[in-house]
Amino acid sequence: MAGNLTRDEARERARLLSVQSYAVELDLTEGEERFESVTTVRFTSTRPGAETFVDLAGAKVRKAVLNGVELDVSGYDVETGRLPLPGLAETNELRVDADCSYSRTGEGLHRFVDPVDKSVYLHSQFETADAHRMYACFDQPDLKASFELTVLAPSHWEVVSNAAPDAAEELAEHRGRHGALQAAKRWHFPPSPVMSTYITALCAGPYHKVTSEHDGIPLGLYCRASLAEHLDADNLFEVTRQGFDFFHKIFGVRYPFGKYDQLFVPEFNAGAMENAGCVTFLEDYVFRSRVTDAVIERRAETILHEMAHMWFGDLVTMRWWDDLWLNESFATYASVLCQAEATRWGQGAWTTFANVEKAWAYRQDQLPSTHPIAADIVDMQAVEVNFDGITYAKGASVLKQLVAYVGLDNFLAGVRDYFNEHAWGNTTLADLLGALERTSGRDLSSWSKEWLETSWVNTLRPSFTVDPEGRFLEFDVLQEAPADYPTLRSHRVAIGLYSLRDGELVRVKRVELDVVGARTAVSELVGEVQPDLVLINDDDLTYAKVRLDERSLRTITEGGVARFTESLPRALCWSAAWDMTRDAEMSTRDYLTLVVSNIESVADITVAQTVLRQARLAVQQYADPAWRPEGLARLAAALRGLVSAAEPGSDHQLAYLNALAAVATSTEDLAFLKGLLDGETVLEGLTVDADLRWTLTGALVSGGLLGEEDIAQELLRDATATGERSAALCRAAIPTSQGKANAWAAITEGKLSGALLRSTLAGFMDPRHPDLLEPYGAKYFEEVSRIWATWSSDSAQNFANGCYPALNISPETVAATQDLISSTQPPHALKRLLLEGADSIGRALRAQAKDASAA
Repeated sequence: MAGNLTRDEARERARLLSVQSYAVELDLTEGEERFESVTTVRFTSTRPGAETFVDLAGAKVRKAVLNGVELDVSGYDVETGRLPLPGLAETNELRVDADCSYSRTGEGLHRFVDPVDKSVYLHSQFETADAHRMYACFDQPDLKASFELTVLAPSHWEVVSNAAPDAAEELAEHRGRHGALQAAKRWHFPPSPVMSTYITALCAGPYHKVTSEHDGIPLGLYCRASLAEHLDADNLFEVTRQGFDFFHKIFGVRYPFGKYDQLFVPEFNAGAMENAGCVTFLEDYVFRSRVTDAVIERRAETILHEMAHMWFGDLVTMRWWDDLWLNESFATYASVLCQAEATRWGQGAWTTFANVEKAWAYRQDQLPSTHPIAADIVDMQAVEVNFDGITYAKGASVLKQLVAYVGLDNFLAGVRDYFNEHAWGNTTLADLLGALERTSGRDLSSWSKEWLETSWVNTLRPSFTVDPEGRFLEFDVLQEAPADYPTLRSHRVAIGLYSLRDGELVRVKRVELDVVGARTAVSELVGEVQPDLVLINDDDLTYAKVRLDERSLRTITEGGVARFTESLPRALCWSAAWDMTRDAEMSTRDYLTLVVSNIESVADITVAQTVLRQARLAVQQYADPAWRPEGLARLAAALRGLVSAAEPGSDHQLAYLNALAAVATSTEDLAFLKGLLDGETVLEGLTVDADLRWTLTGALVSGGLLGEEDIAQELLRDATATGERSAALCRAAIPTSQGKANAWAAITEGKLSGALLRSTLAGFMDPRHPDLLEPYGAKYFEEVSRIWATWSSDSAQNFANGCYPALNISPETVAATQDLISSTQPPHALKRLLLEGADSIGRALRAQAKDASAA
């Protein structure tokens, strides 16, 4: 990362400077590689005569003038992205005239050419510190300013930024400094409210546009012209309106940024980005093929997450990236709360949260790189790898626990006070806790130390004895923590007792209490009859792994999980079983038995898809290698039966088929998939559309039934950006030594766009052929340091994660990782990713040993 700004440098610059405004002029007519960027910054200094620097990455600086004096631009370091600014005055004006580079990796101003119609599309992505790839700025969150933007673009383009344009002037004959004569349009965007550089935005190109309005807020939806027929504007606007109504009600502050545009942009690096008034989304959220409701629910959560950021992140912003969780955790919690209270998903949104977000958090929190929610972020490289399950999902889970502790009304009252007091400013954790303490009357200092300033997840177990009549003589909740992370926390939990009644598993008693320390007695349960199932953390109030006692585990394995009348306790039992499998307390073959015996009963499509993904991972990585082929065959056979029996045209039919395609290896299963692809086999209600064709093609390529020519034919049929990415994935999955060699060469050459790199990595690491990947373990350790040092941040992370030899499950892989760390002393961000990879190998080895013992 250019510059790799440190926290200390940022603090010093913030003490020295106060930034008033930016005026940015861009010429986007200058060619395919670069664009003209002229920036005028007005700022003050507390120490006249001091020196600082302005950020500008990868540019050709033509001229820089500070307070009327031209600077020697030879001092600009293109590697660090810093231009020295000597001799500051009390009031300063800096003008920087430069040529900046378009990105192909999704960082800065990304340029994409649509293969369908050759149209050019641009979009910006500036989080965490990539605004200075587009214009000169002081690129840190606590130096907020107002932004005025002028953009020269081809006349047929739409240009979208944080503010609505107040002028769009046609220029019939424009000739840029380097460009040819062409028709162009000059767009002007008036000064914005003050905001951080990382949430400024620019999107440009012949975007398709749909507009609406709600509660006085102009709404816009944008996508590429070639995707216009697939833009389901009615659904998107519906969720948007529901979000605004709900957030206006609970936040007590109206949306502060005027208009609200949402753009679905090509080759986006993340799910979405909360640019003020100009939110960008992963283009895959424009569904060109049929998807399950689980995917639609996920899109709605993303829409609401980004909308919540307009208040928490954009209106009130963290001072430094230590408090990134304040942005992300709050937006995650608020989005699920909105889904539960204001959309058609209702309380089922909390079921999804328990099964998806919390599973992510538990997984991340048990890695050697675990960190407190309130993390110690020393520089920008550290924050780049901190967009993780702790920052998002654990933080949101802990906020849910806090709400149970202080009460929802007190929590929201504190949030409203926080917004009113700190609007347009920057804050730290102490500011939020102070507001919540005032409205709740609780001292949150001990809560903060337990939950925000410590790492790891506790495990809660039931411990009890029963008398001859089956009644509890004593009942305790045991809380565990590992020696390296010994914190025992205070948990607000509910304990549910469930018994079978008329074929249904119903709750017969619920007790809510605080669990504190290693052992907490539950006197309210003494004398109660032992039920068929005891569920610690019923209603999912706290953040903790839970264990099931033997009778409870037997109940769910023997079909009880199918008999719950509510979705949330069912999801919590699935999560408990999965955690026990990951922690080598339950064998993979027993977990698979649970899945294949009960998955048909799971009506919640999100839970069903999650469980099927987990079952696949368990068999492919956690099963005893000697038993793995049998496990895959059992899973595939079950899925074949489920596909055939599913309701025609249902979400479950599609979900079962997608899951089958990911594990099919037998001749019969592959023949079934090929029949569907060729049209010789027809399933009532199933349309083999573009995306499903690629899913089937990928499975058949991996199975050795299709090859290069077949992939080329599919790409001719689907000559789109999605088709190109799908073809890249399929080519990298060709199960031959040469196929893997070709994929490795394409990856390590470093010329793939960010989107094509991710697709190629996914195909290369096909878990069905670990033997073909064995030679690339050593190659990975030879290459990763070079790639980390020379590639862009996002691409380097994709390689470090995506090519780590996670399928070479052996002590030798762990040893090779440790050797590389010892011999090269890699940067802390890379070291973190390497340690995470090695930890996944260790976990798989423990699970495999447990599974072998169950034989």
